[in-house]
Amino acid sequence: MSAAAVSVCVPAYQSGRYIADTVSSVLSQTFDDFELVVLDNASTDKTPDVLRGFTDPRLKVLRNDRVLPLAENWNRVVAESSGRFVKLVCADDLLHPDCLRRQYEVLATDPAIALVCARRDMINETGEVLAANRGLRGLIGRHEASAVIRKIVRHGGNPLGEPGGALFRRAQFDAVGGWDARWKFPMDLALWIGLLAHGDFFGQRESLAAFRIGRDSLSARAQRAEYAEQRALSKGLASDPVWGVRPVDRLVGAAMAPGARLRRQALFLVARRQGERG
Repeated sequence: MSAAAVSVCVPAYQSGRYIADTVSSVLSQTFDDFELVVLDNASTDKTPDVLRGFTDPRLKVLRNDRVLPLAENWNRVVAESSGRFVKLVCADDLLHPDCLRRQYEVLATDPAIALVCARRDMINETGEVLAANRGLRGLIGRHEASAVIRKIVRHGGNPLGEPGGALFRRAQFDAVGGWDARWKFPMDLALWIGLLAHGDFFGQRESLAAFRIGRDSLSARAQRAEYAEQRALSKGLASDPVWGVRPVDRLVGAAMAPGARLRRQALFLVARRQGERG
């Protein structure tokens, strides 16, 4: 049996509340040539029971004997898959039914594109949309990698979005070394940057994924740490002569970073308040 064209990889930990919706959204794709690999990171909640309720042959469920660190777990779920193209979906996020088809069409028809990302909706615990069609401002369509890097520096945050909205090539993922454990919060953005060293970027106007914000997602300490890591990542990009980042890009990024942080915090606060009322 030949390998599927696309591997959807879902690392799951204590995900019993949402994992059924996540898996169902993947299995409901209009694109057929994919496999779904779920790696249960030694969950102690009902995650294993929920996963046993699915019998679709495209689904492969694995389980760690012990809880692995985030990057190691994410790298393992990709290593256990076999597709030429890879998408990682967190275990509480969702895919639009056309997500794989639309993104596969981009990568499969143009080998010079290394990364395709779509806009996404931000949803709360019950799936209600908090903000629709977020991300990729100024990045719709095809862009050279150096232009995207400058956009990242100028944005002050992550303008490309979370893993669920992205599709990339396995060979290039392996070439950059996968998810980098040196980064905790901007681990996804660090990978996007590494992939852009191998080709161009394509941004899709449609919202093809949903990122869930739960009431427990907001932590003042985590927000401060995330901000510090993001600034360190941007500083490294700005000082790398390969990307041609200009002094004005650095200045804009320094000015924009606090606003990007506040906008994200606002969404997390709304989700927390809605969860408390629910």
